[in-house]
Amino acid sequence: MKIINEEKSILDAYEKGKLKTRTPSKHEITEIKAAARNTTRKDKRITIRLYDHDFKGIQKKAMEKGIPYQTLISGMIHRYVEGDLTEK
Repeated sequence: MKIINEEKSILDAYEKGKLKTRTPSKHEITEIKAAARNTTRKDKRITIRLYDHDFKGIQKKAMEKGIPYQTLISGMIHRYVEGDLTEK
């Protein structure tokens, strides 16, 4: 995971004890929960055609990782879109 400079400075301040925490309000908790729900909700279905060899390879990799193959494919797409997976 990439940490940008702003995140690094916040993490450094937290680790040095320079930040004080507070309990969020009920309204803030409601907003945080709504944001989390919207972030993790997968609401789009797609159909994709693959070569049989590629599909079997994906199934094998997913089995090795102990996850469903759909989860592996979704994760690979997400990582590519976020820039964590790049072309050679």
